[in-house]
Amino acid sequence: MSNYIEYNDKMVFHPGYYIKEIIEDIGITQEDFAKRLDTTPKNLSLLIRGEQSLSIDIAMKLSRMMDTSIIYWLNLQKIFDAAIAESMSEKMLFEEREVFKVLNYKYFCDYFKLPELVGELDDQIGMVRSFLRVSSLTVLKSDNLSVCFRNEKNDLSVEDKIKANAMVQIATNTALNEETPKYNKKRFEEAVDYALNYTGNHSDFFKILKSEFLKAGVILVAVPNLSNSKTNGATKKLGEKIMLMINERGESNDSIWFTLLHEIGHIMNGDFGISLEQDKGEKEKIANEYARNKLIPNDLYSEYLKHSNFSEKSILSFAQNVNRDPGIIVGRLQHDGLVSKDNAKLNALKRKYIISLI
Repeated sequence: MSNYIEYNDKMVFHPGYYIKEIIEDIGITQEDFAKRLDTTPKNLSLLIRGEQSLSIDIAMKLSRMMDTSIIYWLNLQKIFDAAIAESMSEKMLFEEREVFKVLNYKYFCDYFKLPELVGELDDQIGMVRSFLRVSSLTVLKSDNLSVCFRNEKNDLSVEDKIKANAMVQIATNTALNEETPKYNKKRFEEAVDYALNYTGNHSDFFKILKSEFLKAGVILVAVPNLSNSKTNGATKKLGEKIMLMINERGESNDSIWFTLLHEIGHIMNGDFGISLEQDKGEKEKIANEYARNKLIPNDLYSEYLKHSNFSEKSILSFAQNVNRDPGIIVGRLQHDGLVSKDNAKLNALKRKYIISLI
């Protein structure tokens, strides 16, 4: 480390620079000066080279030896430290601009009422940084900012990580503001079973689910989708409570419910992390199986498949028997390749959900 820094077309000097000048003016060796200062030659050498900060003790000794104030010496260190910090901040801001290219500032304006600040890039970055409560947007590139990714191959793009981490950070900050009892697994299982009675409710279901889950110590958060995000959902422990995030993409009810139950499956197995599209692995298989069986009990579904009749009338009848929305039945049959995804008549049974976003 140097005993000076060039920053914003000016030079700022470490206190060691001035100490070196004093020694040269007096005309003695550094060793002799160290003895007069009551410190070691090694400490003095580090100080002169700018490799060690000026301590209060040395500032006091210098002030007595040179008949100056302690504040004078401490201010020299303070000014130098501030210049270092500002220089590092400038470098970090340059790196943040690259991260910011991946994000969409309009997203934050539209959903979270951040000021538009048209053309003021660095101010926009500052607003998003403050909103997300991070020291730098560069932390969004992390593999484990709020919680780890479930992707076993670890082949995620930097863009995927940035968008997923931003969304999870929003959900986490929201969840931290919620007062809940500590997580109770048995109570949560009961809340999930209760929630499944509302698959046919296309307007108020999310509000009902949030209320029931909160009683079990689980905070359900739907985060608006960041354009081209591959994030499906996430789960995270927050002390004695749990955050459950889903990505609100305006999808049909079968997709929303499956994503929700998939993340719940992870919670039931004590698995916390971020789920992205096309994630694979044993934990994903277990969560998928949980979601499938919860949405449509496996024994009833297997019995239904024996009839090989997947007409609209048949689907409506089966949906009524299992107390599920017909759109969920259609989605499962389409996933299993038993009915066409282009069947307009059956697709009409699926509904777009209106979710109360954060």
